[in-house]
Amino acid sequence: MASLTGARRVVVKIGSALLVDRKTGTLRADWLKALAEDVAWLRGGGADVILVSSGSIALGRSVLGLTTGVLPLEQSQAAAAVGQIRLARAYEEVLAPHAITTGQVLVTLEDSTDRRRYLNSRATMETMLGFGVVPIVNENDTVATDEIRYGDNDRLAAQVAVTVGADVLVLLSDVDGFYSANPTLDPTARRFDVIDRITPEIEAMAGDAGSGLSKGGMKTKLMAAKMATAGGCAMAITEGSALNALRLLENGANATWFTAQGDPQAARKRWIAAMKPRGEIVVDAGAVTALSGGKSLLPAGVTAVSGRFGRGDPVAIIGPNAEKLGQGLTRYTAAEAEQIKGRRSADIEPILGYPGRSALIHRDDMAL
Repeated sequence: MASLTGARRVVVKIGSALLVDRKTGTLRADWLKALAEDVAWLRGGGADVILVSSGSIALGRSVLGLTTGVLPLEQSQAAAAVGQIRLARAYEEVLAPHAITTGQVLVTLEDSTDRRRYLNSRATMETMLGFGVVPIVNENDTVATDEIRYGDNDRLAAQVAVTVGADVLVLLSDVDGFYSANPTLDPTARRFDVIDRITPEIEAMAGDAGSGLSKGGMKTKLMAAKMATAGGCAMAITEGSALNALRLLENGANATWFTAQGDPQAARKRWIAAMKPRGEIVVDAGAVTALSGGKSLLPAGVTAVSGRFGRGDPVAIIGPNAEKLGQGLTRYTAAEAEQIKGRRSADIEPILGYPGRSALIHRDDMAL
């Protein structure tokens, strides 16, 4: 099984039912403080931490006096707008005593399906983590419509985990793992400690039961597991209502662990390598040496650009002898790349008229 203390990067999904008291509609302050202690503990061990948190609608509906049950879209968005500011402030207040800075990241499904938005969100979160910030991620319920929604934070958390190359994803839930059947209905249901492969038989066992405040049933958790493990990230489902749930998980609390299929970086490289390139970037011998040493591709090493591609599109990287070296996701359009080829990174702003990224293709977005 994976270990939290051995992880380089951990994503934690927090459901509404854990964060918000059902009866009062207010935050569970003691639970949130204990979560902050766990985050500080993980960061003290050298891990980056990203929190994917539900709760904005649950908090907002209480403030607005909305009834329980399914809300119309407009009321959900209004509740999210009211609740989100309270949720962000609560995280800021509980993490500040541990000298941890927080940042809010609101996303929609479009942000992961569009490659340019995907790269932008990835670069933003990487930069935040580089500054020691703990990103608090949630679906942007104030603007998302049914067509551009994840609809549940289990899959959103898995997408975030794959985006940032996390080693471990933890779903803090109202159940202590994945069962062969719904344990509240079937007393013979058994919990799996480890699932190495998600088979059709495993998928058939998943039910739709969810709690009153959260939307995620076991099917969505299984979908999250498939996404995360394919991206090289191990995933755990564990009961999260107790204080310091993450440390309890590390110390052997009931859970189901889904085994990662390889490591995050290798999975990302395979994904990039499998794309159909939309253009070519020809590089000089100096760039070949730099790329071989694990460096990013800078505009200075580019000698020619061909094809029609946009930001985030895959392009082939061609060596000086016309050999294909690999491919990567470009941070510039074809027209922009043509303008800055052969030039220093410091020249990008004077040429394009706006500051750009120093690398044309970042090493993390490249498969050689």
